[in-house]
Amino acid sequence: MASATTTTTTKGATGRSSRNLVLFYIFLVLFVLVSLFPLLWVFRMSITTKSDLLASPLVTLTAPPTSTSYNTVFGNPDFIKALRNSVIVAGTTTVICLFFGAICAYAIARLRFRFKSSIMTLILAISFFPAVAIIAPLFIQFTAVGIINTYWAMIIPDTVFALPLTIWILVAFFKELPRDLEEAAKVDGATTLQAFRKVIVPLAAPGVFTTAILTFIFAWNEFLFANTFIFDAAHYPVTVVIPNFATVYTIDYGSQAAGAVVVTIPLVILVLIFQRRIVSGLTAGAVKG
Repeated sequence: MASATTTTTTKGATGRSSRNLVLFYIFLVLFVLVSLFPLLWVFRMSITTKSDLLASPLVTLTAPPTSTSYNTVFGNPDFIKALRNSVIVAGTTTVICLFFGAICAYAIARLRFRFKSSIMTLILAISFFPAVAIIAPLFIQFTAVGIINTYWAMIIPDTVFALPLTIWILVAFFKELPRDLEEAAKVDGATTLQAFRKVIVPLAAPGVFTTAILTFIFAWNEFLFANTFIFDAAHYPVTVVIPNFATVYTIDYGSQAAGAVVVTIPLVILVLIFQRRIVSGLTAGAVKG
């Protein structure tokens, strides 16, 4: 009797486990479909003619594909110039954040001083601060110092909001590195800064690289500051140029979708290639204190 009861219980547990596994995969598939649907829809719009996009009833899914929108996008000199501007702004922001963020993160991870926890809380709080709340004060300050309508009007606020993320991730990486390596370098006559530059930074290269990708993506996608502080089309980043594929009377949805696909594909490729490092960067220090 006991053996039969045990067998029945085991079968019931196995059945529940299998049912839960099936439900999990169903939920996972639905989640992926819901997440990818907007991207797939935008891509489909980018290869659909303007007449088919505006047709009623909707024929977007069955319309024959065309490259007209991509020809329009790549034939627009403002869009090409905007891509260059986005690379300049995002690249400069990333370099600045890595330089100052690495130094600050190393100090927090290695040095002992009062209010360390409070400083980390403040750093995290800055990243959640609503950017729209400081638009007006920043506009007045940037106008006073004469950097409105320049790259710096985008780089400075992007750096302010990207730097907390940079510091937070690098602190977790630096904490995982053993102190013995620094102490050995100091025994050999290296200063703290030399030990950081020649020992810690090379060992933390995967974390630094992950942080660089995330910071670059943040700056690449920024729209609010660029749309507020830049008035000259020569300095527009790509996020501002894409909505400009419109006139007073009509909107070229296909070209806007094509532009969105063009600026998204490089980021998707980066994330797919380095997804393991990105995940490890975001979860570093989650288990060890």
